[in-house]
Amino acid sequence: MNASSSQKIALVTGAGSGVGRVTALGLLNDGWTVVLAGRRADPLHTLAADATARGQTAVAVPADVTDPASVQALFDTIEQRFGRLDLLFNNAGVNAPAVPMDELPLDKWFSVINTNVTGVFLCARAAFGLMRRQTPQGGRIINNGSISAHTPRPYTAPYTASKHAVTGLTKALSLDGRAFNIVASQIDIGNALTELSERMTRGVLQANGTTAPEPMMDATHVANAVRHMAALPLDANVLTMTIMASAMPFTGRG
Repeated sequence: MNASSSQKIALVTGAGSGVGRVTALGLLNDGWTVVLAGRRADPLHTLAADATARGQTAVAVPADVTDPASVQALFDTIEQRFGRLDLLFNNAGVNAPAVPMDELPLDKWFSVINTNVTGVFLCARAAFGLMRRQTPQGGRIINNGSISAHTPRPYTAPYTASKHAVTGLTKALSLDGRAFNIVASQIDIGNALTELSERMTRGVLQANGTTAPEPMMDATHVANAVRHMAALPLDANVLTMTIMASAMPFTGRG
């Protein structure tokens, strides 16, 4: 089945938990049809079933963004079922242990780069192709960056490098998409409270060598920012947005 002229189709990667899940819920509340992608099938299917019970439209498609065949199958499903894609929230990402660089197992480096860079590229590439082919042409790609796209935390070389790469990819997409009405954005998040970041409330290593708890913000604020970006017409864009817990140690001396 193809999407009706009024139906807007969104894809959220990493939709099973954290920022991805909260953002998917927000987009559903805004009337989007949302394709939920992630490696763990159970939370995706639960989220889709809950949405259906509320009269919303969500489709769970388990996928591994590091696997080109899995990404292709995901986008084939979207094209076959809906005929188009209006929004990609390129959200899936992983981190690595905070250890000195020479102590970091190489498989952890490759895991971060494969997910946060190659995975983002593979999904953006597939979305770009579909948005270029579809009628009407165009769409929006929002990449999940991080404040680590601007400045590192101690012992975060893989994650920091990956998020700097996302910034370059976002800018390239923004430029290359102009001819096809494809718009690219990046949202850089600082200290959104999720299952993975909750540990930071108990203490995280600081640049001066101390360990200190950090202020956090509700992840719903991130979802609301993505919803704002997604709601804009394609002739307007928030190229980059930093949304963060106001008192976190990012600006100033921290």
